[in-house]
Amino acid sequence: MTVIIANDTPPAIRGLLKRWFIEPRPNVFVGSVNARTRNKTLAYIRRNASGLGLLVICDDDSSQGFAVEVSGDTKRRPERRCGLELIAENWAAEDTTGC
Repeated sequence: MTVIIANDTPPAIRGLLKRWFIEPRPNVFVGSVNARTRNKTLAYIRRNASGLGLLVICDDDSSQGFAVEVSGDTKRRPERRCGLELIAENWAAEDTTGC
């Protein structure tokens, strides 16, 4: 399973994504594609819509079962804490105490 959340998707990119994904909400794409198709699609998007912010959540062999990847300018960023992938909106201060 792959989830792609994009910021202001251009019509050409939206059309490409709708080939393999459904769009349950504007700029949110969900689908079950293999890793090769996912990586080729993301590479195409990065080449042709370089300013587009993407948050990609996909299957992984981690303990959580998924991986988080960010490309471009997004309001959220992945943060790895104690072996867990979290999504950070804003940190008031960096926590250096560990787990």
